[in-house]
Amino acid sequence: QVQLVESGGGLVQPGGSLTLSCVASGSIFNIYAMGWYRQAPGKERELVADIISGSSTNYADSVKGRFTISRDNAKNTVVLQMNSLKPEDTGVYYCNVRYCHEPYWGQGTQVTVSS
Repeated sequence: QVQLVESGGGLVQPGGSLTLSCVASGSIFNIYAMGWYRQAPGKERELVADIISGSSTNYADSVKGRFTISRDNAKNTVVLQMNSLKPEDTGVYYCNVRYCHEPYWGQGTQVTVSS
């Protein structure tokens, strides 16, 4: 079983920055993928970014050049640095881990970009 604890959401003005962190705990070893999804009101959950086995990264087109994902395998932590935030980045951000062919989700953290 994998437990995920997220932190770092909040309210920020357009053009601002936020950093989201997620720590995975439990009887785990060598997590395959760690990433972030988001869900805006009335929309489906979508991939924001993920990182596979510590090196290969994927980003949604809408965040390329603004967001950076990184992970620390020793600490089972994934971090999403979000810069140049836009109102359309508003939503609930969920940490996601794929381990032993199973997906695990965090509880979600709200990100609101508004003036």
